[in-house]
Amino acid sequence: MIRSWPARYGRRRRLVAAAFAALSVLAAFLATRPAASAPTVLVASRDLAAGPLDPADFHPAALVPPPAGAVRTISPSASQTLAAPMRRGEPLTDARLLSSYRLPPGLVATPVRISDPAAAALLSPGSTITLLASYAEGLPARQIAPDSQVLTIPRASSSVPSSNGSLIVLATTITQAAELATAQAHARLSIAIKPNPG
Repeated sequence: MIRSWPARYGRRRRLVAAAFAALSVLAAFLATRPAASAPTVLVASRDLAAGPLDPADFHPAALVPPPAGAVRTISPSASQTLAAPMRRGEPLTDARLLSSYRLPPGLVATPVRISDPAAAALLSPGSTITLLASYAEGLPARQIAPDSQVLTIPRASSSVPSSNGSLIVLATTITQAAELATAQAHARLSIAIKPNPG
């Protein structure tokens, strides 16, 4: 028996309506399902100076895409040092950490304690200095490690009196590091700062 045209038309309308209903349900599901979480990295909560890293100075933020070498967590028990200043909102990467700082071949990171904290306060990471070792009063100071670059200036510890001087970290050769170790034990260290070009 041949079905009438109205019957066939009604069936098609029901199929089309069912298809549209299914599409509506799918669209609603896609619109309301949780979006894939963006990767989070640590960013500076304020402007930071070079020195010991404090986990409280950073907060997680979603960045797409995250920068290469992005640091996602900082262990409170791990002692790490920021090699250079950071701006508020800047993501922390491994290149910012002194442990990851890539020195030119033949150079090492050498901690040096400068006698005058006020003189050390004039320095910043990237400064170029020459160390002057004074072994005896009235005698000319001796130049050590000329044109050395300051890598970082660790934050002063409250447990270390300022009379002990200020600690800085320089890029030196291993021979210069040995000379500086001897000078720190037997001489008073001061600095001469090389002006920045331009």
